[in-house]
Amino acid sequence: MSDATLVYDDDCGFCTWWADFIDERSDLEIVGFSELDEGLLERLPDDYESCSHLVTDEAVYSCGESIETALTYTDMGKPARPLVSFFGQFEDYERLRERAYRKVADNRSTWGKVMSKTPPARRDDSD
Repeated sequence: MSDATLVYDDDCGFCTWWADFIDERSDLEIVGFSELDEGLLERLPDDYESCSHLVTDEAVYSCGESIETALTYTDMGKPARPLVSFFGQFEDYERLRERAYRKVADNRSTWGKVMSKTPPARRDDSD
């Protein structure tokens, strides 16, 4: 089990698709907003529901940085860690990453038509 936790909007089909994608390819713990405990809540920013977060012992990564970092925990993303670390030194890259994240996040309903799963918060006991 990883020492990191991906926190996501478990009332969003597109977000659930991504959380499951990462869950199947990494050892990250995956926790939806509806399942947060006090310990995680204390570590998250006040506006935590505005984007996803990756919580480690050392840091909390939010929005685009959370997904980027979570992907480096997957088998296919591990080789990219040095590249992600290198690009992370540049403010222009950070702005581009966050702008791209926001563009996708603000259009989740459109992306959800292509990539979506029934979110845990909307599943009934038979799902």
